[in-house]
Amino acid sequence: MAQKTDDKTSDIPERLYDATSRSTYKRMRFFGKGGFAKCYEIVDVETNNVYAGKIVSKKLMLKHNQKEKMSQEITIHKSLSHENIVKFHSFFEDSFNIYIVLELCKKRSMMELQKRRKTITEYECRYYIYQIIQGVKYLHDHRIIHRDLKLGNLFLDDLLHVKIGDFGLATRVEYEGERKKTLCGTPNYIAPEILNKKGHSFEVDIWSIGCVMYTLLVGQPPFETKTLKDTYEKIKKCQYRVPSYLRKSAADMIVAMLQSKPELRPTIGKLLNFDFLACSPVPMFLPSSCLTMAPRLEVNEALSDAMGHRKPLLELNGIKDDTRLEHTFLKNNLHDAITASAQVFRHNEDYRSDIESLHQQLTELINAKPKLLSRNLGDENTDPAAQPLFWVSKWVDYSDKYGFGYQLCDEGMGVMFNDTTKLILLPNQINVHFIDKDGKETYMTTTDYCQTLDKKMKLLTYFKRYMTEHLVKAGANNVNFESDQISRMPHLHSWFRTTCAVVMHLTNGSLQLNFSDHMKIILCPRMSAITYMDHEKNFRTYRFSTIKQHGCSKDLYQKMRYAHEKLSKMLEKMLF
Repeated sequence: MAQKTDDKTSDIPERLYDATSRSTYKRMRFFGKGGFAKCYEIVDVETNNVYAGKIVSKKLMLKHNQKEKMSQEITIHKSLSHENIVKFHSFFEDSFNIYIVLELCKKRSMMELQKRRKTITEYECRYYIYQIIQGVKYLHDHRIIHRDLKLGNLFLDDLLHVKIGDFGLATRVEYEGERKKTLCGTPNYIAPEILNKKGHSFEVDIWSIGCVMYTLLVGQPPFETKTLKDTYEKIKKCQYRVPSYLRKSAADMIVAMLQSKPELRPTIGKLLNFDFLACSPVPMFLPSSCLTMAPRLEVNEALSDAMGHRKPLLELNGIKDDTRLEHTFLKNNLHDAITASAQVFRHNEDYRSDIESLHQQLTELINAKPKLLSRNLGDENTDPAAQPLFWVSKWVDYSDKYGFGYQLCDEGMGVMFNDTTKLILLPNQINVHFIDKDGKETYMTTTDYCQTLDKKMKLLTYFKRYMTEHLVKAGANNVNFESDQISRMPHLHSWFRTTCAVVMHLTNGSLQLNFSDHMKIILCPRMSAITYMDHEKNFRTYRFSTIKQHGCSKDLYQKMRYAHEKLSKMLEKMLF
């Protein structure tokens, strides 16, 4: 029934046929893989609608209970219909595989968001947590416990709407008061009553939401340790720390969810009444730039965020601490000065740590002596979720007179002037950000800007015109970022030229090298990955761990060695 692929190692056809609906899907680019499944973008050849195809090999489903679990997952998921739950379209099978056709969430999961950002602002957290609660409320209203709520199972569509997915561990409550006994979940998010095997119900999802919220605001899960045993011990004792910089409203909501006794946790509906959501406006949308950069915020949000990272952690074991920063400094006129200086300090620390982290990761990779292959690894060894969201698609070096101009893949552009000040024009071609020598940002538009910047604004226009008329864009523009009044885009932090490459370091942590042979590599310390763009402008993104295990092409290895050498020079000369 299906045309087999030429790839002898794969049992996944290039055309997938659903006999029930008489639909044919064309298998497109590899999207990622999980425990049992591989995921591809698939296109309905008749309608051109694009979906995610979750494909599970029947070879991996030999045990009867695995088939049963898959059947239960399909039964539960296809019964659901809510804007904050991944939409289930259909499923079918052939001799080799089971195919599940789902809504495609192109912005990946909140796990990638957290890795790129480390922590997010309370403003953004309200946006995400509110939607997670709406989706879980729908599940609980329909007597379904998800049992595996975690960042990796919370997906994002093009508009950054949260979509709850992966119902492999979900279960339906059959009668009032039923307590489930299955030991299941993900270590950092698992509730104590599951570990204690006392029976569990809807409250385990509340606990997991608490872990998600904590991770987004603090940068790591509340009970994370170096060993599984220690993590489980901390969970059983409900022993975790609340950072003093969390505002009272956020800390109170987390503490309410992370309680040992399930009956003391609020129900899903009551979470909406907490001050964190009820007393501050929940954003209606976020720009896609938030996947990699914090948004522009009102002063008190920015102040809380900027000052917080310098504060110690307070030990908590079921006792709330109300001495957190709340309104300190918020009622005087020094907001902007304090915020700006704190942000500049934090940003410079971030750049330094990104370079140091990348250098260390590459040192470990090179010392591991990966196998050198005649060609790069195939699609199934790539990790598309780690592909950079931003890269430099055009550049022009006019530093002998004015500075270095560049265009990003999303049509935004910038100039780094010889005096180290910077102008960034957002993709909407209206909003302009000026960054002074100390890193302080000022926000303007192309028609309303400080007259002292008149010459630089004219130069920005000249650079833009030159790149538009004379330069070919590198890489397909598969990123379409919405820009608005709260967007902040990554920009060039430093650059230099060598005899065979241009080296560009962006403020989102990525380091890009454009080589004279027209090959390009983009290294990301936060995703621990390298992206390789070849002559045909194909992107392939590999985790460093994959290269350690399986090797890479000689050419890619040489370019990584070169990047490592340049990173060493950057650290020596403190160019960042």
